[in-house]
Amino acid sequence: MKLLMISGDRSILRGKRGAFWYTLQELRKHWDRIDIICPHVQCNAGCNECRASVPVQDGGGAVHFHPSPLGLWYQPFWILKCGRQLVAEHHHDVMTVHDYPPFYNGLGARWLARSTGLPFSVEIHHIVGYPRAASVSETVGRVLSRFVLPHHARKAAKVRVVNANAQQLLAAWGVEPAKIELVPSFYLDRQLLTKEIRPPVSYDISFCGRLVPNKQLYELITAIADIPEVRLLVIGDGPDRKRCEALAKKLGMGERITFLGWLPTAEDVVGAVLTARVFVMNSLSEGGPRSALEAMGMGMPVIVTPVGIMPEVIEEGVNGMFTDGSKGDMRRKIMRLVEDDAARERMGAEARKVLDRFDRALLIRQYADFLKSITSPRP
Repeated sequence: MKLLMISGDRSILRGKRGAFWYTLQELRKHWDRIDIICPHVQCNAGCNECRASVPVQDGGGAVHFHPSPLGLWYQPFWILKCGRQLVAEHHHDVMTVHDYPPFYNGLGARWLARSTGLPFSVEIHHIVGYPRAASVSETVGRVLSRFVLPHHARKAAKVRVVNANAQQLLAAWGVEPAKIELVPSFYLDRQLLTKEIRPPVSYDISFCGRLVPNKQLYELITAIADIPEVRLLVIGDGPDRKRCEALAKKLGMGERITFLGWLPTAEDVVGAVLTARVFVMNSLSEGGPRSALEAMGMGMPVIVTPVGIMPEVIEEGVNGMFTDGSKGDMRRKIMRLVEDDAARERMGAEARKVLDRFDRALLIRQYADFLKSITSPRP
């Protein structure tokens, strides 16, 4: 069987082996071929030669990327044009689309489905600005999602969500409950996360994610500013990095905070996260967050906000702790775990059990089965 995927993820074409790369290594085992239509990618040579098909790795069905030759304004038209050519040539069985503001993926997929008759699934991994928005643009995105996502969902055969919060919200927005399926996307690699990696503990807190206002790294730095001797390791990069670095300098924390940026491999990330005692992620809105689940899989106690899938995973005081994200609450929770070796060890042991629930091979097989369930006979 053949899968057509409409995605905004271009990380692989930019040379990054992140979550999408590892997902495809497992997903391709369930398909004879996967074609991925994505936005424009400027290659290192300054051209767009990356438009050629790009096999990801030997073994399993081939994965081919088809980035647009133009900017995002052209993306719905590219999805229709490129998609029609691909379907005519390869006769795909099903299409799936990752939908989010500004909804160019969902719009293009609807046009393509109407043109080819190919059944499709809408995938919603994160509802922007829910439950709390970090900016005006996220507020606008949440308002638009309220109206656009249900409209796209009505045209789809199925709607995939990755946490119960999104499932309940879409139903409240008028999406037919029978059409919504909860199929988690937090694929944890047990072999990677349980490797005997024991780096020296050099930090008290690790933070890993894209550095954007939604992740509230700025607020985390503010919270630990007056906790003597607490050291923070930041893994990741993004538009909020300069602002956070400037704050650390202003508060005189330059020697207590290390900004690593993006690391080249998942093994490097695991090794870096484990150099701290506690993992903290105080996002305003999330689908996961995946990084917190991965830290739990490593056996680390975590402090998180009750967003995304966290309310379904964290048992307060048993395998992690919730924070409301305020300066005082984060400070209290951090100090409690930093100072209590026994509590950290106990919570870390319980946290590692998350691997049984989010095993990568098992969940990706369920995802593939979900997509195959909506295929229909083609003329």
